[in-house]
Amino acid sequence: MSGTPWPLVPSLLALLGMAVVIVVVGVRLTRIADTLSERTGLGDAVGGALLLGAVTSLPGNVTVLTGALEGDPGFALGNPIGGIALQTVWLAIADLVYRRANLEHAAASLENVLQSVILSAMLAIPVIGYATPGLQLGWFHPLSLLIPILYGYGLRLLRKMREEPMWQPTKTDQTADDDTGESNGNGNGNGNGNGNRNAEDEDPYAGTSTRGMWGRLAALGLVVGVAGWIVGRAGLGVVAATGLDSGLVGFTLTTAISSLPELVVLIAAIRLGQLTLGVGNIVGGNVYDVLMITIADLAYLDGPLYRNAGPTSLVLLGGTLLMTAVLAGGLILRDRKWIGFEGISIPLIYLGTVALVFASG
Repeated sequence: MSGTPWPLVPSLLALLGMAVVIVVVGVRLTRIADTLSERTGLGDAVGGALLLGAVTSLPGNVTVLTGALEGDPGFALGNPIGGIALQTVWLAIADLVYRRANLEHAAASLENVLQSVILSAMLAIPVIGYATPGLQLGWFHPLSLLIPILYGYGLRLLRKMREEPMWQPTKTDQTADDDTGESNGNGNGNGNGNGNRNAEDEDPYAGTSTRGMWGRLAALGLVVGVAGWIVGRAGLGVVAATGLDSGLVGFTLTTAISSLPELVVLIAAIRLGQLTLGVGNIVGGNVYDVLMITIADLAYLDGPLYRNAGPTSLVLLGGTLLMTAVLAGGLILRDRKWIGFEGISIPLIYLGTVALVFASG
């Protein structure tokens, strides 16, 4: 499948227009996913992973699929890796919005810690794929099939952890409660004062049935999915017109557009006091992005994706793994300061990774 690349100016205009569409839809996704996570009893961390993580990842996922079907392996692989990297940077930006405490401290959740570990394990699969370019099952790399297996097993571990927790985060006066969404204030978890949300805040769609809510979620998902296809075609147009490395364009430009739902949802969730939901959305969305690497490898018909993507994607993958490790460390250590070590290190690692690609030519 190959189409004529779009000219540069229409491509840039399309990227700008889709950025607006994605931001507007992202605001509505926040409220709907928050309501569904409460109604279904999933909780904020798992709800953020399953609901927000799935729908807000749709633009990036469709962009990845577009790159693979158009025969550009670097673009197809650079987008999901870049999505993980940039969405992790969003957490550092969110720290600036949530000034009361360090975000990773306040959003204490073992589910998010476990998801970070699962994400690291899944990211290790493409690294092994790069090291074994000769392995091939049909037209794709057999290790790509291991990614969804790890994902499914990770979901099982998340459910087990929620049903039978063996560890609990230490509660402090800045720890957000999973139910009230605000810091405990007096440290006893009662959520006094502004910590309790009124009935309208807890369910702004009280007059809409749960079935209707799922319908709205699906409709908004379709909108951002179409936006993702346009972002993918526009990104390939930029690559064709400028001659830039397609993996780098996918890691930076198109990812910056397609990952806007995660940023919008994260900031909106924090303003609503749903800290765990917001962080869970980012980590859960990152896990979905790794899952899309398998789809990209299957959709790319000219051989295993890792063999043809080039060394740029491997550099980007290494930087993203490092960022994920720093995030996991921040979630575990829970620095009390407003901006912890992870809030400084993650953006620096992202910029350093991009600079390294430019420096290596």
